[in-house]
This record gives sequence, C-alpha cells and structure tokens, in this order.
Amino acid sequence: MDAFTAGILQRIRNTEQDLHRALESGDEFLAEVEQSELDDLRRIAADHGVDPVLSLPRSA
Repeated sequence: MDAFTAGILQRIRNTEQDLHRALESGDEFLAEVEQSELDDLRRIAADHGVDPVLSLPRSA
C-alpha cells in the first residue's frame, strides 16, 4: 500500500471515530463538521481509485 492510500485511509478511520464520538455526545454541529470532512475524504479517495469500504479493516 502506498503512502497516499495509507494516509487517506487513516484519515477516514480517524474521522469516522470523531463522527461517532460527536454523535454519541449529542454535538450536532461537530457531527455535521465531521460528516462533511468524511464526505470530502471519501470523495478524494474515490477520485484516486481508493475504495475505503473495501480497504479499511472492520472490527467486529
């Protein structure tokens, strides 16, 4: 895995975690910000041929 792919996947993972925490805490503004960031990161990944759904390991 190249550095770009590893970096974008890590940023997606971190942002998903931040979004989850914002939703759990009830911070609607922060959740909107995190969701927007996540959408942007997923778009950037797709633009570069990275499928984050298939690339990220999921924990059970």
